[in-house]
Amino acid sequence: MMNPGKYQRQYFMPPVKCMKWAEKEYVDKAPTWCSVDLRDGNQALVIPMSLEQKIEFFKLLVQIGFKEIEVGFPAASETEYEFLRTLIEQNLIPQDVTIQVLTQAREHIIRKTFEAVKGAPKAIIHVYNSTSVAQREQVFKKSKEEILKIAVDGATLLKKLADETEGNFQFEYSPESFTGTEPEYALEVCNAVLDVWKPSPDNKCIINLPVTVEHSMPHVYASQVEYMCDNLKYRENVIVSLHPHNDRGCGVADSEMGLLAGADRIEGTLFGNGERTGNVDIVTLGMNMYSQGVDPKLDFSDMPHICEVYEECTGMKVDERSPYSGALVFAAFSGSHQDAIAKGMHWKEEKDPQHWNVPYLPIDPTDVGRNYDADVIRINSQSGKGGVGYILETKFGLNLPPKMREAMGYAAKAVSDHKHKELHPDEIFDLFKTTFENVTEPYSINEVHFQQTQDGIVTRVTSSFRGKKTVTEAKGNGRLDAVSNALKKAYELKYSLETYQEHALERSSSSKAIAYVGIRKPDGTLSWGAGVDPDIIHASIDALVTAINNR
Repeated sequence: MMNPGKYQRQYFMPPVKCMKWAEKEYVDKAPTWCSVDLRDGNQALVIPMSLEQKIEFFKLLVQIGFKEIEVGFPAASETEYEFLRTLIEQNLIPQDVTIQVLTQAREHIIRKTFEAVKGAPKAIIHVYNSTSVAQREQVFKKSKEEILKIAVDGATLLKKLADETEGNFQFEYSPESFTGTEPEYALEVCNAVLDVWKPSPDNKCIINLPVTVEHSMPHVYASQVEYMCDNLKYRENVIVSLHPHNDRGCGVADSEMGLLAGADRIEGTLFGNGERTGNVDIVTLGMNMYSQGVDPKLDFSDMPHICEVYEECTGMKVDERSPYSGALVFAAFSGSHQDAIAKGMHWKEEKDPQHWNVPYLPIDPTDVGRNYDADVIRINSQSGKGGVGYILETKFGLNLPPKMREAMGYAAKAVSDHKHKELHPDEIFDLFKTTFENVTEPYSINEVHFQQTQDGIVTRVTSSFRGKKTVTEAKGNGRLDAVSNALKKAYELKYSLETYQEHALERSSSSKAIAYVGIRKPDGTLSWGAGVDPDIIHASIDALVTAINNR
């Protein structure tokens, strides 16, 4: 039995009301992004990345556009130390990229961290200690004053070693487990650290407010962030950073509301890889901004490549439904969705609007390297006429009459349902050809001759039924009508010509034409056929015969 009574809220609201963030509508500019894939993400892998994989991943992050990249905890393991030294000694760090290293607020770890980072063009030294009630009471068994002293001593040593070490260093402090810390106490600790560093316009520092564990709804975190932003010393020279995890599934919301509350910077990972349920997903965050017309300052235009490198290096998989990046996130199987997308795409082509606004597609899939044919309209037993028609039109140039699209949709649905599988575009095209194109059994036409008279068109048709030939003459107001009347006369067929449509399949002098014919049977239902031939009359007759054979 589940027992909710064993739990209580572990977060703290600020001592004053902090709700200015709620008055803002959306995040209107990109934050400073810091990827922590190579540290927080890497330590969460079942098999951490090798040196070669880390280098490849680092290059991917640079390619995407990250200007700050946390490369590891160099004092924690020889592999992380070696990776950092490789980046520095092989000059793999671009001039516009700052690396970041993490260290606990412990003297021997801080000293080794400075040894590891020596020679880096620019480096952020990120020091932390835990401040929450649970950590103070259960792990460290220390008072508030003792925990504050750990932070101040660590900050003091950072400043001392930075003065003694060659390099260009920026400082960052995290009250780890911030979300389980009383906001007034977190503020006191952070301000004590700031009093040591005394940040200036030319030497700003970073105060990072991590959601080490999600304890609350996002609006609570936003209020905590706003309280810190409003009360930090040296605020104009402090970069307020967020590092959300995703225990309640709210990492993206925490980040967006935290930015509304005044934060300047986000630490996260591609696709949200990280401890437990992961870090905040920077791909989703950045693309959310992009979809609102805000430049995220990160390049996700080749999402399939990013996913491929990520999966190869981490051994993780990008979920098929992961926002913006998953293989199925733009896919529409539902018939009504497919119909709306197809109509929306046609509307877009006709109107050429300034802004994207296609039903069910929050962004243009091609902006992230996806393909309309392969990634958007997908056909299975749930699909309908709109999707099938869209694929036949955009991929194969077939513009079926509306009612024929419906018939083709049912045909595709039946095959997919029977086979319990998705139908790919080539399979749909083959199904169309076998079902609706040039079906010659049991009726077929062997030969046709036309003569123009004052009363219309006279035709002489040689046709067959189950191999037995018949020659019939008939009149009509056009060639197709005349042939239709001849077949009705020869075999006592009862139907009416309901729909006729034609178009070229290619744009050249030798192009073929396709004709679509729909006939209405005595019971009121429609039967369809299509014919393809360089001669449109031949194509029309073939379409008529197929429609008759499909009765």
